[in-house]
Amino acid sequence: MEIVSVISLWFIPVLIGFILLYGTFKRVPTYESFVEGGKEGIKIAVSIIPFLVGMLVAISVFRASGALEYFMDYIRPGLEAIGVPPDIVPLAIIRPISGTAALGMTSDLIAVHGPDSFVGRLASVLQGSTDTTFYVLTVYFGAIGIKKMGDALKVGLLADLAGIIAAIIVVTLVFGSV
Repeated sequence: MEIVSVISLWFIPVLIGFILLYGTFKRVPTYESFVEGGKEGIKIAVSIIPFLVGMLVAISVFRASGALEYFMDYIRPGLEAIGVPPDIVPLAIIRPISGTAALGMTSDLIAVHGPDSFVGRLASVLQGSTDTTFYVLTVYFGAIGIKKMGDALKVGLLADLAGIIAAIIVVTLVFGSV
């Protein structure tokens, strides 16, 4: 395992050094290019802030309004009938919106149910089986000015749904049901 530690420790510095040497060999002004990249990075970071704030406010309003709890009470009987723990649904809903909020929910589920419980395992697999679709669309598409994102939203949410279903099936098959 020591070789892996050495490789992981030196990989990034060697890669950066290689890029700088290659750029110098090709007569690219490496320092000036680095400074220009830094300026562009700061501009992008500043342009992302309004989209991030809007998304975080929307998440807070959804949770604080009680809409999440109302929705959970409505679908609980159907979920219990098919063997899906209702505790996992808020995670499945929040995961496409915010990775940080989903990580917090996963931590809470693991703390309440335990890491070796069906819910804990399902939450962990679900966390890795889906993506933050709304985050990607609002932040990255918004930062570069893409206005028409309907198809990307449909495909992203469909991929999230497939990830949720696959997580439930795989965890059920590997670890048994609730």
